[in-house]
Amino acid sequence: MVEGDALAGDVPVVNPWLPQSDRQGDTNGKPRRPVQRTSSELSGPEAPQGAGVPRPEQGLPLARPRLNDSRWWWLGVHGGAGVSTLEQAVPGGSDAERAWPVASGKQPVVLVARSTAHGLGAAQIAAQQWASRMVTGIDLLGLVVVADAPGRRPRVLRDRVRLVSGAVPRLWEVPWVESWRLGEPHLPKECVSLARDLIRLTQPT
Repeated sequence: MVEGDALAGDVPVVNPWLPQSDRQGDTNGKPRRPVQRTSSELSGPEAPQGAGVPRPEQGLPLARPRLNDSRWWWLGVHGGAGVSTLEQAVPGGSDAERAWPVASGKQPVVLVARSTAHGLGAAQIAAQQWASRMVTGIDLLGLVVVADAPGRRPRVLRDRVRLVSGAVPRLWEVPWVESWRLGEPHLPKECVSLARDLIRLTQPT
């Protein structure tokens, strides 16, 4: 999500990861018309920027992943992020088991977090690890934020999501899916665009 995607009634949050010239507003201080973007478009930097170094004990560890033919890795940034459900609901990815997958060649990675204060904080730390070049050989595709409850999020969490979205290449938001609560991890309509985007982004060039 980017600045132009602010919900009605919300005060736009300035994205600190973007240059001043790219922020909303022209030279006369007049706001620009909001631009609608698809989830597969960039919301933040496409490559690490070498900034925002977290303390080593805060970040996720590095590990050599098991061999498989998956197209990307789901990297849960905290316990209970929803990786197991996404792995079954959106075919093509595998669980990185809470560690950055280190192997030969670029490894496509999708961060996964719940939309809680704890989950978004963990996502921010993982994004800082990537941005600071503390991890290498990673092709970070973006962040999936999985709803932790039905209904509209509190404003403080919506603002936190917008802030974190400026630190990762792309943001996908998965709303509350009642069928998952009932133990039915099929591909719901809420995840169709996510699946389509990931398949497109990981197609061989």
